[in-house]
Amino acid sequence: MAACGPPARCPGCGCSGKRRHSSYWRTLAERPLAGRRLAIRLRVRRFFCDRARCQRTTFVEQVPGLSERHVRSSVGLKQWLRAVATELGGRAGERLCHKLGIAAGRTRLLGLLEAPEVPERAPRVLGVDEFAFRKGRTYGTVLVDVETGRVVDVLPDRTSETFAAWLREHPGAEIICRDRATTYTRAIKEAAPDAIEVADRWHLLQDLSVAVQKTCHQHRSCLRKHAEQEEPPPEPPVIDLPVPELPRTPLIERTRDRYADVHRLLEQKWTISAIARHLGLDRKTVRRFKTTPLDELIASAKDFGIHKARLLEPFKPYLNSRFTAGYTSGTRLFHEIRERDYTGSIQVVRRHLAKLREGAAEPVRADIPSPRRITSWIMRPRETLADEEVEKLLDVRIACPDIARACDLARCFRDLLVNRRGGMLPEWIRQAEQDAPAPVRSFAAFLRQDLDAVIAGLTLEWSSGKVDGNVNRVKTLKRAMYGRASFRLLRIRILTRG
Repeated sequence: MAACGPPARCPGCGCSGKRRHSSYWRTLAERPLAGRRLAIRLRVRRFFCDRARCQRTTFVEQVPGLSERHVRSSVGLKQWLRAVATELGGRAGERLCHKLGIAAGRTRLLGLLEAPEVPERAPRVLGVDEFAFRKGRTYGTVLVDVETGRVVDVLPDRTSETFAAWLREHPGAEIICRDRATTYTRAIKEAAPDAIEVADRWHLLQDLSVAVQKTCHQHRSCLRKHAEQEEPPPEPPVIDLPVPELPRTPLIERTRDRYADVHRLLEQKWTISAIARHLGLDRKTVRRFKTTPLDELIASAKDFGIHKARLLEPFKPYLNSRFTAGYTSGTRLFHEIRERDYTGSIQVVRRHLAKLREGAAEPVRADIPSPRRITSWIMRPRETLADEEVEKLLDVRIACPDIARACDLARCFRDLLVNRRGGMLPEWIRQAEQDAPAPVRSFAAFLRQDLDAVIAGLTLEWSSGKVDGNVNRVKTLKRAMYGRASFRLLRIRILTRG
């Protein structure tokens, strides 16, 4: 091919080139044709720029829709590669290009990505939430147009100063949906004081669920006492075993040694950070060994893996009775309880039998539901509970009045949230502050501090649901880039697929 037509204009000053300087050949990669690679040999002209004020002496003409400066591919192929990079990213895009017969590596594909321009004005309904670049260490902020569900912008951190600066540069937000983070609240009150803040309903239910679970955990002794009075354990075995003695497992010995090392260095006035570096531990671990008594640490080490051992709890009375009768084979007892719907592993059974031989087995206690399970019964809608769950929840309410009161308040709050009765929230807070258990009272006090935003969340139709959906998409993009993507590249991927 050869470029023809009128002389091109200078890209610096826009003046039309009148004198031809020279010409040369360019090679442009084009989109494949019939499964074969295609290249275009293009002859272009170079012109003089005769305007004295222009800094360019010469310039080369470009063919519209075909060539660009400093690019060795056609405009059409570049658009293809940018679309591939937008949808698939680097490595996956490289594999697709190889199958299509296009020579393009992941570096080139990622280099073609460009973030779209952020609108000058913020959307009317703006959603804000944080996401983790590296969980527990560095975080960013994603801004979403709640009405359309599209990402508006991505900020490099989650500080109030950065968000406030963005709100000043992009005015226009009338409603801002956020979670309970005080950082974003300070930024909104500083940079957009007229905007209506809306607390997210899902986070409100989550915080209430945590308060209810704390209440159930604090009153677990009431449930155990009630269960032992009403239903004694079936088949109560009488086992004549040695005096209980704590087994000397490697984990328990390591816990003792680590506790001694930490406190020895603390007596020498070492800081927590210095101890962590010296022992190769996390600072949180060192702080836990500093503040927690040795007995609790050993008990925690002894119960390591207890979530697997809980599967054995309903079968312990049977195992104890069989062990007392002289049947001590772990394999035989495992097959016996497996016929009775045991779903755990044989190692758990063998560990329990070993404790029986050593005299370190705990007595079989009444089977009571866990705080998490009770909380799920309380927070779920009544119509979704099975008849057996309804009966068990009724037993829990009879056993502990505090849990019953927490249940009533939680269900009342859920009714306010589902039916959008935010105007009745102050009355709910007043009742909770009067006679609710301590965790629920703390939750009510927290609501009073952010009362306007919570009432708006329980009244208006807007919430942070679409924001959380985009946060999950950010996590997917991070995993696709193996956590090695820079902020610029991650922001481009988020915005181009927003």
